[in-house]
Amino acid sequence: MSKIYVWDLPTRLFHWTLLGLVAFQLASAKIGGDLMDYHLLSGYAIAALLLFRVVWGFAGGRYARFSSFLRGVGPTLEYARAMRAKTAPRYLGHNPLGGWMVLALLGILAIQIASGLFANDDIMAEGPLRHLVSDQISHLFTEIHELGFGLLMALVALHVGTVYVYKIFKKEDLIRPMLTGYKDSDEASKKQ
Repeated sequence: MSKIYVWDLPTRLFHWTLLGLVAFQLASAKIGGDLMDYHLLSGYAIAALLLFRVVWGFAGGRYARFSSFLRGVGPTLEYARAMRAKTAPRYLGHNPLGGWMVLALLGILAIQIASGLFANDDIMAEGPLRHLVSDQISHLFTEIHELGFGLLMALVALHVGTVYVYKIFKKEDLIRPMLTGYKDSDEASKKQ
């Protein structure tokens, strides 16, 4: 069985570093207090990672590029129908639905970063640009930030759940390749 190099090191480092930072964001927001200073720093780190990922989406390895996995509505719906009929082809990188998940996750993280810059908790923590907006606007950004985190957690749960569905029902391991970079050739077609 041959192996195919799919996930380059920068993509894998991005993925796992982002996971760690988002987990820290959740913990620091729940605990609060002095951790909110680190919550802000972690937000800056996530912003840097997102900027990297956008650049890497155009300049990175074959399977990291947006052009390799972002598909229009028609091909995505066709893939979803094929998934339901259990006839969907395997992809080396992200399938069309996975591509939209990547975009959704990056988008909600961008919203989290933007809203966090202006948010406040009315006690001791506020975003670095809070002073540029009124209390009413800051509270709106705070609500967006809180709702956005709930949406982010829902998307993460869907992402992780899908990875396990693939493992259990499709017998396709998506975790190991994101650790090693390599997929077994029998786990993916030459679709991409």
